[in-house]
Amino acid sequence: MSVPSYVFGILAALTTLGVVIEMLRRRRLRERHAVWWLIAGSLALIIGIFPSILDWAATLIGVGQPTNLVFFVSIAILFLVCIQHSSELTDLENKTRTLAEMSALQDLRIRELEGALGGRAAEDSH
Repeated sequence: MSVPSYVFGILAALTTLGVVIEMLRRRRLRERHAVWWLIAGSLALIIGIFPSILDWAATLIGVGQPTNLVFFVSIAILFLVCIQHSSELTDLENKTRTLAEMSALQDLRIRELEGALGGRAAEDSH
């Protein structure tokens, strides 16, 4: 690969890491969501600085083209992010349903109490 390709890869990895760290700093991204992005950015930076590691890893695993290994790892990381988000979405849906049920029960109880108090107030006025 050419020098500009290496430089572009390093800059892309640094940009990714910078954006994730800045989002963490501004509390726009939680730590548990940032883990996979930090791993991906760090791996990209390491491979950008030491491209021979990619060739070594591809040979070690038995992948013919090192770029195929990059695509596989990228897809695996995105898959893990999707699983993590699906899990958290399920938890949030359950919590939302529970809160809605609790709110409905409390609303019913308030109406019953208001009705009981309204009946007593009518009796007291006579």
